[in-house]
Amino acid sequence: MAIEIKVPTVGESISEVTLVKWHKKDGEWANRDEVIAELESEKATFELNAEQAGVIKIIAQEGATLNIGDVVCSIDTDAVKPEGAEKTTEDRPQTTEEKPAATQPQTTDDKPQTEVKATPVAAAIIADKKVDVKSVSASGSNGRIMKQDVMDALNNPGRKPGIELFTRNDRSEKMSNLRKTISRRLVEAKNTTAMLTTFNEVDMSAIMDIRKKYKDNFKELHGVNLGFMSFFTKACTYALQEFPSVNAYIDGENIIYHDYCDISIAVSAPKGLVVPVIRNAESLSMAGIEAAVVDLATKAKGNKLTIEEMTGGTFTITNGGIFGSMMSTPIINIPQSAILGMHNILERPMAVNGQVVIKPMMYVALSYDHRIIDGRESVGFLVRVKELLENPALMLFGKDPVKSLLEL
Repeated sequence: MAIEIKVPTVGESISEVTLVKWHKKDGEWANRDEVIAELESEKATFELNAEQAGVIKIIAQEGATLNIGDVVCSIDTDAVKPEGAEKTTEDRPQTTEEKPAATQPQTTDDKPQTEVKATPVAAAIIADKKVDVKSVSASGSNGRIMKQDVMDALNNPGRKPGIELFTRNDRSEKMSNLRKTISRRLVEAKNTTAMLTTFNEVDMSAIMDIRKKYKDNFKELHGVNLGFMSFFTKACTYALQEFPSVNAYIDGENIIYHDYCDISIAVSAPKGLVVPVIRNAESLSMAGIEAAVVDLATKAKGNKLTIEEMTGGTFTITNGGIFGSMMSTPIINIPQSAILGMHNILERPMAVNGQVVIKPMMYVALSYDHRIIDGRESVGFLVRVKELLENPALMLFGKDPVKSLLEL
């Protein structure tokens, strides 16, 4: 009996996917639950498994755009599994490799250099400089190597013969569903929000001192590194609760406020930018935030993120500093209303109490939707984040410990 393997439902808003890669060939045997293909939706890449064991009959080809419910392949469950299939597959490459190893290199190596078609001058240079003739591209008639050919090979070691250093070739590649979604959402964010950006700068001395002093103990106890992201995430969760409009978004004629902080972390994945979500970040410890960041980043780089892990989010943090960015205006991750941009940390001269002091400084940027967030709130939010980062002790209670003690 042949069963059909169809494109599964992967999300309410997703209607089509792209068949990225087959892991099985047509007519090849697949075990039950074995990965047979890789599909890509507009939000994530996911695997397609064999529902039953049998022989694969491919119907959809790589690169094809498929709708939900379309047949990808069929599996003949009545087929008998070839007993020697694995053995044949393993033996075949060995037989192929042994032949060249025994015959081909010997024939080439034993061939004397004098049989090479070359002008006398070119042959003399080849012999004197011990040039590998395989690295020389012959430009003379009947494949004869000229003097200039040998000089080009000597002046450009490692360059393959016949390949120009500069070309004017064009190539066309089909845009992936993920890249199309990113493009559409970025344009939508630009066209549908009243986006502005406000800037500030943060003295990172306190955080860097804490990391230097406690990073080894932190990793030993919690099993994760103490990075900058946990400090920024924790600071943002306190500031978001003080400025609820920054943690809200517009839904038609309503404003949806959130009593929780689901922080989206922008991650550069092999197939494009993704923003997995740390749920209820306001209730997580520093170690919990760092563990969540590592888990989501690892999944993103391996294209293992699920739709649920990238859905939602009330506020986004992006770190362009890891690529060396000095300053930028991050674009809002709709339907959210704001995004915080981190940047590179550079030592700069700062005026402190009338004295010039070298400080590790970072520019931070908050892009926000002016339809819902006023200038006072956007600036106040960023100033609050700055205060918390420059005085990490404030993050124990969200405010000055003494004021908390006195209930002021």
